[in-house]
Amino acid sequence: MAGRSRPSRRSAQYAWLVTTPLALCSFLCITVFWYQQPHWYESWRGGLIALIGLMIAYVGVINVVVRRQTFTLVATELPLVLVLYYLPPVMAILVATLAPLITQGRSGYELTKIWFNVAKSAASVSAALIVIAALPHMKNAGPGTWGILFLAVSLGALVHVFALSGVMAAVQSRRAGLEALRASLPTLLTSGVNIVLGLVFLVALEATRWSAVLLVVLVGALMLVLRSFAEFFRQHRTLSEVYELTKAVRDERNEASLPDVLLGRVRALMRSEYATLWLAPQGRHPEVLLTARVENRGLLDLSPTPVPLRDQVLSAGRTVAVGPQFDDARDLREALRGSKIKDAIVVPLRSGQTQIGTLEVCNRLGDARTFRDGDVQVLETVAAHVSVAVENARLVDRLRYDAYHDRLTALPNRRRIVDALAESVKVRAEEEVVAVLLFDVDGQRDVNESMGHAAGDKLLAEVAGRLRSIAGPGALVGRIGGDEFVVTLRAESTDATVRLATEMREQLRGPMTVGSLTLDVGTAVGVAVYPDHGDDPETLLQRAELAGNSAKVLPYGVQLFHPALESRAVRRLGIAADLRQALDSGLVDVYFQPKVTLADRHLVGVECLARWQHPAHGEVAPEDFVAVAEHTGQLSRLTEVVLTEGLRRCSEWAQADRPLSIAVNLSVRTLLDSRFPDQVEALLEQYEVAPAQVTFEISEPGMLGDIERVLPTLYRLRDLGVRLSVDDFGTGASSLSYLRQWPVQEVKIDDSFVQGMATDSGDLAIVRAVISLSREFGLTVVAEGVESELTLDLLEEMGCEIGQGYLFSRPLPYERLEAWFSARTEPTTTPAGEVRRLRAVI
Repeated sequence: MAGRSRPSRRSAQYAWLVTTPLALCSFLCITVFWYQQPHWYESWRGGLIALIGLMIAYVGVINVVVRRQTFTLVATELPLVLVLYYLPPVMAILVATLAPLITQGRSGYELTKIWFNVAKSAASVSAALIVIAALPHMKNAGPGTWGILFLAVSLGALVHVFALSGVMAAVQSRRAGLEALRASLPTLLTSGVNIVLGLVFLVALEATRWSAVLLVVLVGALMLVLRSFAEFFRQHRTLSEVYELTKAVRDERNEASLPDVLLGRVRALMRSEYATLWLAPQGRHPEVLLTARVENRGLLDLSPTPVPLRDQVLSAGRTVAVGPQFDDARDLREALRGSKIKDAIVVPLRSGQTQIGTLEVCNRLGDARTFRDGDVQVLETVAAHVSVAVENARLVDRLRYDAYHDRLTALPNRRRIVDALAESVKVRAEEEVVAVLLFDVDGQRDVNESMGHAAGDKLLAEVAGRLRSIAGPGALVGRIGGDEFVVTLRAESTDATVRLATEMREQLRGPMTVGSLTLDVGTAVGVAVYPDHGDDPETLLQRAELAGNSAKVLPYGVQLFHPALESRAVRRLGIAADLRQALDSGLVDVYFQPKVTLADRHLVGVECLARWQHPAHGEVAPEDFVAVAEHTGQLSRLTEVVLTEGLRRCSEWAQADRPLSIAVNLSVRTLLDSRFPDQVEALLEQYEVAPAQVTFEISEPGMLGDIERVLPTLYRLRDLGVRLSVDDFGTGASSLSYLRQWPVQEVKIDDSFVQGMATDSGDLAIVRAVISLSREFGLTVVAEGVESELTLDLLEEMGCEIGQGYLFSRPLPYERLEAWFSARTEPTTTPAGEVRRLRAVI
C-alpha cells in the first residue's frame, strides 16, 4: 500500500448515539404538547395536506457528499412555515416524521440512515415548536408572527445541520464531522430564502384561500426552474472540474507523479469511492497500479476492479460500464457483486493504436446514486487527456534518458558520467579516492573496416556488457566516445585503483565472438583519481584520457596519470602551428645514425632521423612532433623533408665514391597514400639514386593494424626496387610466419630486446629465434640499440649481419657525421668499390 494507511471507520451503529437523543427529545415534546392539546387529531385533514406538501418538497433535494456518505438537505422550510402556523404541535411533529419515513423508505437507504433522518426531522420541528411556545401567541399573519416563525424555522434548520455533523463525527471521525458542518452551512442561506417564501405564502393564504391555486402553480414553476438551474450548475461544475483536471494533467511532465495529480481529482469529479490508474509494462516502464480511495490521503497499490472487467476492456478495446443503469454488461454484474462493487466504469488508455492501460472508477458515492451515461462520457474525456499526458511523459522521459545514455550500449554517456563524478567528489570519505578508469578498445576500427559497422557495434556492445559484469555493484560504467569506456568507482587508494584496473583489463581480454570470428580484444587503460589528479569531473576525464593514450604503447596497457603526460600534451598542442612553419622554413634537421656490418665492421649506410630545435621549447622529442604531424596532416610533408635530405646526401656520397645506403622511417598513414610510390620514384630520378640504396622501415605494430590496406603500396615500392624493412620487430602481436607473406627484405630487431639480451635469457631467446628464422627466409637482420661489446659479440655469434646503436655512434647532423667519418673510419677497397671501415670500437 502506498501513502497513508487506511483510517479506521466505525460501525454505522454509532449513528444511534445521535439518533436516540434526537428521538427522545421529539418524543418528550410530543408528550408535552399532547397533554396541552389532547384533541390535536381533529386537524387530520390539514395534516394530510401538509404531509403531501412536505413529501413534494422532499423531491427537490440537495445532496451533500462527505467521504463515503451522502446527506440530503431538503427544502422543507417553505411548507414547514405553514405547518407550524396552521397545525397543532403534535400533528406538526407527526407530519414532519412521516414525510421522510415514506419518501426515503422507498429509496433503498440503510435502516440506520432512515431512522436518523426521521429523528432529525422530528427534532428540528420540535425545536421550532419550543421557540413558538416560548414566545408570545401568534394572533395573525402580521410582522410579529413573521419574526416568530422565522426564528423558529431557523432554529430547526440549525438543529438539522448540527445533527448531520454530529452523526458524521460519531460514525467516522471528528474531522469528518467538521467537513460535514462546513458543507452544510451554506445551505442556511437557502433556508432563510425558503422561510421568507413561506411567509409570503402565509400572507397570501390569509388574504384569500383562493390564492392557494396560484401558489401551487408558482411552486410548480419554481421547482422546474430550480431543477433546471441545478442541472445547469451541475454541468458547469463538471466542466470546470474537468478543465482543472486536464490542466493539471497537461502540466505534469513526470509519469511517476502523474497518478498523484490525477487520481484524487478523478475520484472527486466522478463522485466515486475508488479511482484507479493501470498502466501496462512497456520497455523500461514497469507496470503501474495505483488507486485513490475516498478515505485515504495517499494512494493504494491495489485495485477493486475485477480482473474480468479489465480483461474485457483490453480485448474489446472500448469502454465497459457495469451498473444498474447499463444493460449491455449484465454478464459482469456477478463479478462486481463478488468484489462488493455496485457499479464501475473502465476506459482504455491509448497511445496511437496501442492500448497502454486503463482508467477506472468504482462505487458511485451515495446509497441511491449510480453511474450514468453522462459519467461515461466525462470519464472518456478525462481518459483521452490522460493518454496524451502518459505519452508525453514517456516521451520526455525517453528524451531525458537519451540525453544521458549512449544509444548503442544503453550505458551512461559523458554528460551522465560528469554529473555522477560531480556528486561523487562531494561526498568522498577521507580514507578513499574517487577513481576514473578509461578503457580504450584496440582494433575496433579494424573490425568496422573489415566486417562492417554492424560488427563493430556488436563488439562495442559486447565490451559494454563485459565491463558491466566485472565492474562491481558500486561502479558506474559509461561510454564517452567511439571506442572509449569509463568506469568510475571508489577505492581505498591510488595503488589499489591501479591494481583493480590491471585486473579488469585482464578479465576484459577474454575471447569475444563477433559474427563468425572470435577476437581477442585488448584495451589500454588510463587511470586518474580524485583528489590527486583533479577536483572536477572534466579534469579527471581529460587526464584519464591522456593516461589512456600513453598506455597504448605500454606492454601491460595500464597507465596512471602523472603531470608529465599533461605537459607533453599541452606542449604538443602548442607546437602544432610552429611545426608547419618549421617544415616550410627548413628548420627541421635531418640527423644520420651509422649502420655497421658486424662481421667486418664496414659502414654500409645510415638511418635518416628528423630532429627539431624549437626556438621557445628547445629540442622537441621526435615522438612528440611526429605525433603532432600525424594528427594535423603534416606527416607527408615531414616524410618528404627527411627523404629528400637523405637522397641528396646519398647522391653526394655516391659522387664522392663513398656509396652509403639510407634508411627512412615510414608511418602506416604514409603507406595508405596511393600517391607515395609515385613521389618516391620521382625523387629517385631527381637525385639519381639507385632504388636499392634506399630502405623504408615500417613499424611492425603499426603495420599489423592495417596490413591489408598497406600491402598494395608495399608491393609497388618493392617493384620500384627499394628495400623494405620491418622496424621494431618483436613488439607487435604477429607471428614470425607473417614474414613470408610481407614483401620485405630486412628485419630490424627492437632495441628493447637487444639491450636486454645480455642479462635476460628471455630476450636472448627471442633475438636468437628472430635471427635464425629470418636467415631461413633469406632476410637481412639489423639489430638496433647495440650499446656494449658483450651485446656486439653475442649478435655476431648468432649471425646478425648489421648493427646500429650508441656503441658505434649516436644520431649526428651532417657536418658532425663527416667529422665522424674522418675520425672513426678508414677507407677500404672492395670489389664493389671503396667503403668505410671502423678503425676500432672503444
